Amino acid sequence: MTQTAAIFGPAGLALTAWERGFFREADPFGFILFARNIDNPDQLRRLTGDLRACVGRDAPILIDQEGGRVQRMRSPHWRDYLPALDQMARARDPLRAQYLRYLLIAHELRAVGIDVNCAPLADIAEAATHPFLQNRLYGYDVPTVVAAARACAEGLLAGGVLPVLKHIPGHGRAQADSHLALPRVTASVDDLAAHDFAPFTALRDLPMGMTAHIVFGALDPDQPATTSPVMMQVIRDQIGFDGLLMTDDLSMQALAGSMADRSRAAVSAGCDLVLHCNGDADEMTQVADATGPMTATAQDRANRALALRKTPEMIDIAAIEAEFDALIA
Repeated sequence: MTQTAAIFGPAGLALTAWERGFFREADPFGFILFARNIDNPDQLRRLTGDLRACVGRDAPILIDQEGGRVQRMRSPHWRDYLPALDQMARARDPLRAQYLRYLLIAHELRAVGIDVNCAPLADIAEAATHPFLQNRLYGYDVPTVVAAARACAEGLLAGGVLPVLKHIPGHGRAQADSHLALPRVTASVDDLAAHDFAPFTALRDLPMGMTAHIVFGALDPDQPATTSPVMMQVIRDQIGFDGLLMTDDLSMQALAGSMADRSRAAVSAGCDLVLHCNGDADEMTQVADATGPMTATAQDRANRALALRKTPEMIDIAAIEAEFDALIA
């Protein structure tokens, strides 16, 4: 059976009876978890197991575990990490530290049943990048960002976790927080291609990606990338990304219209999946009805991505933690 072209987030620490029935009936591609869903390792393992039991398969379960400010699993049960930009500046060997950081994160995620992490970020930091994003990024130039994003992805994959490349085609120039407003970028087509889009072109082989809710005025002055057929063509043809492409959270205020309108617009533009994060039952119902089943092309991309999930090799976590701590001391 083809899954619904959506990823949903449950509302709390355990599934309600309504959620169990809805997820069973809607059969979304996967699920995403937030701090509201997390208390301790045993509870989290029960929740991820229950989510998969609802759909009767090894559905992917996502999280935003970047480290720094965007880190859903925190102490005392899980390790806290520096903001990525701070770690890149501080580490004696930044790329090795980046790899080890995400290998450790992958180990923590797999232990509680999570197998997809919404990282790396390939947005380029600018002096004017909005503070909600800036210190989550890896550098101020294309080569640094590409190398660090690749190290992140390789660490996650080595730990058995799929990476999600974000925010395609680039969020670094945005001077507004897309959770609260719609950012607009006025850079020329040539500047965008040489700078903002370049890291995503270099990383286009990664299996999964997430769009940016940003208007790129030189290409489409009316629609943010998530709902723009023009920008989807840029992502697929110019950047060359042929992985499984999901929206950023449909609940963000950068987007206009009802959840059904947003869902239809994103899928019509060319997104493979829509991401709905806030756990609101009425909204999830709208999203499921509006998106419908995944297309054959989206399902093929999903199959290719999920085939990369693997059981990680046994590693000496204590030794890796010691090396990582020495690098960032």
